[in-house]
Amino acid sequence: MTLERNGCITREELERFNLITSEERFKKGTVAVIECIQEIPCNPCEAACPQGAIRIGSPITSLPKLNEELCTGCGVCIAKCPGLAIFTIDKTYSDTEATVSFPYEYVPLPVKDEIVEAVNREGKVVCKGKVVKVLNPKSYDRTPVVTVAIQKEFADDVRSMKRK
Repeated sequence: MTLERNGCITREELERFNLITSEERFKKGTVAVIECIQEIPCNPCEAACPQGAIRIGSPITSLPKLNEELCTGCGVCIAKCPGLAIFTIDKTYSDTEATVSFPYEYVPLPVKDEIVEAVNREGKVVCKGKVVKVLNPKSYDRTPVVTVAIQKEFADDVRSMKRK
């Protein structure tokens, strides 16, 4: 597994674990994307989802499964995932742009309208992005969630931003 070797997973592994969100669901608006492939005892995402769209079940080491039809893309699960493995993507943001929301536990935090370098799972710069939102309520327990607007063609690759 490349996660153990390189610290990140590949698109092929996501496909193998059936963790690719359908393009049909993306057409409906913001949706959670779960990139968790480690069978460890963990279920905060399941408890956090107000729609019941994420299921772990039994045993607690099962991988989370997203019910795409129940997911509203609210993003509450992003900050609750201790593995930082959940994102939201909105491919309907505009005709040319999508948004990606991700956990960002570094300081300083970016600010709205800031132009940042958006990075892929390996931390390599993919494109420029514009910060459209930074959420950091107390309920997120010091895991801010940053949303960046990027060119739509990079939505399946961008997973964070380069540290300032």
